[in-house]
Amino acid sequence: MAVDIKSKVCGSRESRVGSITGYSGTLSDIKQQLSCSGCPGEKKRCFSQAAACASGCALGQASEINDIAIVHHAPAGCATIAGIKPDFDLLAGAIGRSRDHFGYVCTDMTEADTVFGSTENLREVILETYRRYKPKAIFIGASCVSGVIGEDLEGVIEELKEELPIPVGAIHCEGFKSQIWASGFDATYHAVLKYIVKPPKKKTNKVNVIGFTAGMAWNTRADIVRLLGVLDLEPTFLLAASNVEELEHISEATASITTCSTLSSYMGIGLETAYGVPFIRSLQPHGITGFEDLARQLAKVVGKEEKMEEYIRQERAIYIPQIETIAAQLKGKRAMIAMGPNLGANIARVLQEFGMVVEHLSAWHFDRQYDDGTRPKALQYLIDNSPTEINYSVNHLQNFEFMNILNRVKPDIFVSRHPDSAIWSMKIGVPGYCVYDEYNVFGYKGTLRFGKTLLDLITNRSFTENLAKHVRLPYTDWWLKQQPDAFLEK
Repeated sequence: MAVDIKSKVCGSRESRVGSITGYSGTLSDIKQQLSCSGCPGEKKRCFSQAAACASGCALGQASEINDIAIVHHAPAGCATIAGIKPDFDLLAGAIGRSRDHFGYVCTDMTEADTVFGSTENLREVILETYRRYKPKAIFIGASCVSGVIGEDLEGVIEELKEELPIPVGAIHCEGFKSQIWASGFDATYHAVLKYIVKPPKKKTNKVNVIGFTAGMAWNTRADIVRLLGVLDLEPTFLLAASNVEELEHISEATASITTCSTLSSYMGIGLETAYGVPFIRSLQPHGITGFEDLARQLAKVVGKEEKMEEYIRQERAIYIPQIETIAAQLKGKRAMIAMGPNLGANIARVLQEFGMVVEHLSAWHFDRQYDDGTRPKALQYLIDNSPTEINYSVNHLQNFEFMNILNRVKPDIFVSRHPDSAIWSMKIGVPGYCVYDEYNVFGYKGTLRFGKTLLDLITNRSFTENLAKHVRLPYTDWWLKQQPDAFLEK
């Protein structure tokens, strides 16, 4: 399989890579089912509490680009989920870039529009958006409403080619098309590859660093620059605080690396398929094993393995003794993790490097494979190398499910990706740690920082314990005593 960057849409993760949103078992179960049938069987819910929309992820990712405008072709209510955050303004300011040309507008589709269509209004809004913001590119964000009534976004784009001197493209992120919000990441990256990226004219020493948001500017930007500098390479950070001119030339990069393959696999494989940019399929650079795997694989691409080995020796001499000191204090502590599938597997490996026991790993969805047919390396590594069995579930942000599991496991620490879930663990007396910024666990320095935070949360529990004493949970004792898979039907 490969990524076709010229296709109209990239398709949902369910249709492309066999992703699922409901499962309960163990890593051993996963290993057996991947070997025999190719994919764990999905378990369907008779009830769903809440879930994120792919449009929010899609347009949130697109909004990280500094000098584009987004025209969300949707009712006004959809505009509230787009994930447009002030973080990106802060990030741009911190690295000396302007967001003056960024704009986000909504066409405010009405009931009449669903009957008579709204392409003429869409066309007018696009022209007015260009007049006001003068962006370097405009993306039309689709919605459930525009998708259901069959709005011809490509037709509007074709009409505007002669009127606007900038690229105009469609992000097909209709929420009803996928239960998996990560499909929205793919939709945005497909639009970037299709409408903005240009064929390479030359090869450069740039490396595409594909990640989420602001971490690359705060704690670890200098660390990434330093790592790549060992190999005489320079980073191009995607998509946070990037601009259209940079995106036009990412096909000329030496390689692409990532902090999360769930987020970046479509972009990385797309650049490799269309333009021959190597996508480094390493473990992500979290913890000792992950960082060294990425560093060595990148060094191999440019033929500078010896320089990287010297760098690794120097860094290990500084940080490994400190990490081992923290690990001695964390050894045997029990943890539960709830995150996206790739980051969760990477964090589980890091906790095991500290000698901790991962009792349960809960993923927001499960990817059987990526678009090139390879299995997610972080999970495969965990399956092959975990020193203990790990219970594994897929719960798609169903709070009532992981609260049931958390209450049964009662770990020493609950590590999550989203702030709200960490708060819920504290309500039952379990310290919660939200790893919102994946760069917090980058490399040796990040691993040490991560370990110190874990130790601090586990040993200083007074706030969590006091909070639990004064919180009334919405879940009954009956529910919290149910079996972990009672809420999933085969």
